[in-house]
Amino acid sequence: MPRTAVIAGVGPGLGESLARKFASEGCQVALFARSEEYIDELADDLPAPGEGLAVRTDLTDVDQIRDGFETVRDAFGPVDVLVNHASAASWTGLLDTDVEEFERAWEVNGRGAFVCSQEAVGDMVDTGGGTVIFTGATSAVRSLGGTIGFTAAKFAARGMAMDIAQEFGPEGVHVAHVVIDGQIDGPNAREMAPDRADETFLDPDAMADTYWHLVEQDDVSTQPFEVHITNGPQNSEFI
Repeated sequence: MPRTAVIAGVGPGLGESLARKFASEGCQVALFARSEEYIDELADDLPAPGEGLAVRTDLTDVDQIRDGFETVRDAFGPVDVLVNHASAASWTGLLDTDVEEFERAWEVNGRGAFVCSQEAVGDMVDTGGGTVIFTGATSAVRSLGGTIGFTAAKFAARGMAMDIAQEFGPEGVHVAHVVIDGQIDGPNAREMAPDRADETFLDPDAMADTYWHLVEQDDVSTQPFEVHITNGPQNSEFI
């Protein structure tokens, strides 16, 4: 039976690479994002033997998330793999950040991942196991100063990942947190950092291989929790 994978937060770059990698490995891949046209086109273009399903979802809306998982179950069955990949940035410091901006970062990175994890882990417990991967950032482990909303939200997501790992690891649910410490190559990345050396950009396709390796590590007794992906000198403006 093919695995059913949900990627919560899909866009050009790593999200797309994850979708293509998982499909190439035979997964049924559900794509959650607000950009309906983009995910419709990507779902139709995923490589065989996988199958794609576009599910327009605002990850700040709890009801939309829960409805999205029901759509996945109706189409593919229970969820085996979840990637909490969505992120909302807040690049201002304490005195320049309003409450709404702070909460927006938390709604996506924190609450959205919480609800997605509830839905997916419930399926995994019923079926005997699965994998949940959180996409993190440098700010999840080391504050950069002046990015309080993003830092607080990413710290929260990392703590949540650790708690789920400890609670459900013995039941066969492998939870991992991926620290992305650098600039991912993508459509706009080189325009944003024109002076950056080519070799210091992170290759999203190679990163997707790392995520898939975590999915395949399903031995309950040896579940790696954290992977740190980096490549050369980093620029905190983009992480």
